[in-house]
Amino acid sequence: MERSSGPSSAPSAGPSPGPVAGPAAPLLIACALGIERFALRAGRAGAAGPVTVLRTGMGPRNARRSVTRALAEARNRDAAVIASGFCAGLVPGMNPGDLIVADETRHPDGATPCTDTALLVAALARVVPGRTVHTGPLTGSDHVIRGQERAELRATGAVAVDMESAATLRSALSAGSRPVAAVRVVVDAPEHELVRIGTVRGGISAFRVLRAVLPAFHEWHRSLLLPRR
Repeated sequence: MERSSGPSSAPSAGPSPGPVAGPAAPLLIACALGIERFALRAGRAGAAGPVTVLRTGMGPRNARRSVTRALAEARNRDAAVIASGFCAGLVPGMNPGDLIVADETRHPDGATPCTDTALLVAALARVVPGRTVHTGPLTGSDHVIRGQERAELRATGAVAVDMESAATLRSALSAGSRPVAAVRVVVDAPEHELVRIGTVRGGISAFRVLRAVLPAFHEWHRSLLLPRR
């Protein structure tokens, strides 16, 4: 397991996650694409409460709108939120199928710290053994990143980029204090740029990893229901 470190400065302060209400507190998993939703619906066993896998559509605007609407529903009002799906890795040496656990997501107005990152890293190491797990800042973009832009974002300390995670977590906390996290699977890396997901071996590898992560999400979610000392 590998840690990719972000900037030496401390993450920007954000809203503190509040307690999850009750033993059947819900979990909302947000992703952009139909193929991501299909992968993330692969296993429900072990859930601590109701689980919704929400397809938001691509881009930060769609993520904001869909997550805000979902959390306004009574069944999701107290939900913990995980942003998931595929991403582009920024660190040389990353491979399709590597995992990204964000310690913060970055957006134009600042950063959103994530909840219990270490627990997610440990849980993923158990459910997908042999896969490298990178931690660090996950930055947001409103378009697909290619070429030189990848190096420029890496220079900021970010380890990966996607279009929805930052908007998802920011919208989640705007709707109320709650635990939030972002877990992505690398489908596109500096030495492995893809044109379309699923057309080459790297895309297939990333899909298989995404199908396997749900038990780790359930473990993270269950931990939030335990009394904190």
